Amino acid sequence: QVQLVESGGGLVQAGGSLRLSCAASGTIFSINAMGWYRQTPGKQRELVARIDSGANRNYAESAKGRFTISRDNAKNTVYLQMNSLKPEDTAVYYCNMVGYSDSVHPFDYWGQGTQVTVSS
Repeated sequence: QVQLVESGGGLVQAGGSLRLSCAASGTIFSINAMGWYRQTPGKQRELVARIDSGANRNYAESAKGRFTISRDNAKNTVYLQMNSLKPEDTAVYYCNMVGYSDSVHPFDYWGQGTQVTVSS
């Protein structure tokens, strides 16, 4: 039905930048929100950034001023531009989208995860 495919992760030195992408495919009627979450090996999950249908943005305190979430509605794609990366940003990053596959069926999907490793 709906698939989220993430890309853009990798290994980067502290102070560097990465841009994550998450493209949705399948039957999508509407998207209410898109977001990026990250998890450490200890399975802690936290919100990194989120953007809703009104383009309202929320960021984790640790991401403010360094990360920018954006979207391309025509492509059903959400991006996370990460600048000034720190070793503590190292995590598996997961894309999330919530919306409706049709007028009466909501969805809440997650991407497969992409590893971001920041070396010092």
